[in-house]
Amino acid sequence: MRRLTLTLIPALIAAGPALAHLDPVQHGSFAAGASHPMFGTDHILAMVAVGLWAASLGGRALWALPTAFVGAMALGFLLSLGGMPLPMVEPMILASVLVLGVLVATASRLSLPVAAAIVAALAVFHGHAHGSEMGGAGAMAYLGGFALATAALHAAGTVIGAGLARFGGPVVARGAGVFVAMGGSFLALAG
Repeated sequence: MRRLTLTLIPALIAAGPALAHLDPVQHGSFAAGASHPMFGTDHILAMVAVGLWAASLGGRALWALPTAFVGAMALGFLLSLGGMPLPMVEPMILASVLVLGVLVATASRLSLPVAAAIVAALAVFHGHAHGSEMGGAGAMAYLGGFALATAALHAAGTVIGAGLARFGGPVVARGAGVFVAMGGSFLALAG
C-alpha cells in the first residue's frame, strides 16, 4: 500500500482540471485572473515556495519576497501585453519551481536583496505567461485577480513554512522544499 501511495503522489501533483482557466466572458476578468495561478501546479508550487523561503528567512523577508514576486510578476504581465517577447517562458517557470524548492530545501540564507532579486527575476516569467494566456479578459481586472491569488499562495506558503518549522523543526520545514523541487522535477519530466 505504501508503494502505491508513493507512486500516486507525483501523479496527483501533476494532475489538473481539464478546463484550467475560467472564461472571462462568463466569470469576469478578475475571477479569470484569480483562477489562473490556482490551476497550474507549476505556479502553485513556485508561489508557495516563495512563502516557504520567506518564512525560513524570517524578518523583513516575510513581506519583501512576496512583494518582489508580485511586483516583478506584474512587470512581466505588462511586458507581455506590450508585445515584448521573453525567451523560454515555460522552461523558466519550471526552473523557478526547482530553484525555489532547492533554496528552501537547503535553507539558503542569502542576503535579503539577493533573495528578492532571485524571486523577482523568476516572477517576470510567471507574469509574462499570465499575460500571454489572458484571452479576452480585461487587463487590469485580470492582473488584480492573479496578483491577489498569488499573494494568497505566498501567504499560505509562509504559514505552512512557519508551522512546519515550529512544530516539526527545521528538517521538516526543509522537507517542504524537497517536496517542491521533486514536484518541479516531475513536471519537467512529464512535459
